[in-house]
Amino acid sequence: MAKIISVHPENPQSRRIEEIRSALATGAVMLYPTDTVYAIGCDLNVKSAVEKVRQIKQLANDKPLTFLCPSLSNVTTYAFVSDTAYRIMKRLIPGTYTFLLPATKLVPKLVQSPKRKTTGIRVPNHVVCLALLEALGNPIISTSAHLPPDEVDDGKFQINSELRLSRVELFDRLDKFVDVIVDTGEDPTYEVSTIVDLTGDEPLITRRGLGWEVVAAWV
Repeated sequence: MAKIISVHPENPQSRRIEEIRSALATGAVMLYPTDTVYAIGCDLNVKSAVEKVRQIKQLANDKPLTFLCPSLSNVTTYAFVSDTAYRIMKRLIPGTYTFLLPATKLVPKLVQSPKRKTTGIRVPNHVVCLALLEALGNPIISTSAHLPPDEVDDGKFQINSELRLSRVELFDRLDKFVDVIVDTGEDPTYEVSTIVDLTGDEPLITRRGLGWEVVAAWV
């Protein structure tokens, strides 16, 4: 059963942020809100936790995982950012955008795309996410907790893209799969991030999500 930790959405209590940080640092997997959807996440550098996230979502190792960074300067630690990519990201960060970029050696192979050697990175516009990132000192995995699961016999879940759950229902569904639930009182949304591929000479929108019109207007 997951431990529910209530955190104020605008003024996160330092004691509770530290409690979550400590759990993540020792391998916990959490359910937490972002500026797009509720996400399942863990410390990027804890291999066992990343493997558990993949197991929960039934993701093969060739499926890359997105992670959150606290700032653009931190992104450049984990990805090669061209001058063009930097200018684009500077205009959009923080926000509801996932950037596909060439990965540096600091990105675990279990997270990046094995064929393209790329990674997906976000800088969220969310107070609690940023507080957790600052406290942890490492990026945090962010893979959508929606689409919610229907339980099956082997303890994994089966995705149902049509299902829409309340916050309490979502917590109940994922309670036995994660270790920590971060409860800010925010209701789940189903608005995904816009994915912008910055690996080529020209930026490319590969998924239209929140704020895609802003990018399309000048990309």
